[in-house]
Amino acid sequence: MHRHAVAPDGRVLLDGEAIERTLSRMAHEIIERNEDLEAVALVGIHTRGVPLAQRLRRLVSDRAGVELALGQLDITFHRDDVHIRDGRSPRRAQPIVHDTKLDFELEGRTVILVDDVLYTGRTVRAAIDALLEYGRPARVQLAVLADRGHRELPIRPDYVGKNLPTAREERVQVQLLEIDEVDRVVLVAEAEEGLA
Repeated sequence: MHRHAVAPDGRVLLDGEAIERTLSRMAHEIIERNEDLEAVALVGIHTRGVPLAQRLRRLVSDRAGVELALGQLDITFHRDDVHIRDGRSPRRAQPIVHDTKLDFELEGRTVILVDDVLYTGRTVRAAIDALLEYGRPARVQLAVLADRGHRELPIRPDYVGKNLPTAREERVQVQLLEIDEVDRVVLVAEAEEGLA
């Protein structure tokens, strides 16, 4: 089964229309909370944070007439679950390395990190570490499509599309047209998904 394919009894939590409404609301919140939109940048965390940041940029532009700076961030080498030591093979599958593109100065900006699902907070911690290697923004905010709880680090999103309380043995899968050819958020059990 493809990693992001819907399990037969996976439950759709958000369909395409609901995702569109959710992102529209988030774009309004970004406009309302940031007086100087010219100094705001959206930075998508690979993989699904990138198309979400692109969509939010378009929505903000449509509503406020300001095109926010846009970037994308690869966090692979900042993750705490990536281990290659002593030339031995890693114990678990390692993530694919993507490009980081930040074609603007970070200094003085409000950088809004964008991701699909907030879970333990470890991805966001890695994203902040990666971001700070490129400069020192005035502020860093976080926008997530879904917050499923179970935080292991003291990280809180500034913009939340939907709070989705889940059990630890469940998994929230965000599927986006740009990557998965469908827009939906699905809840599946880990065992159904075929992941360790």
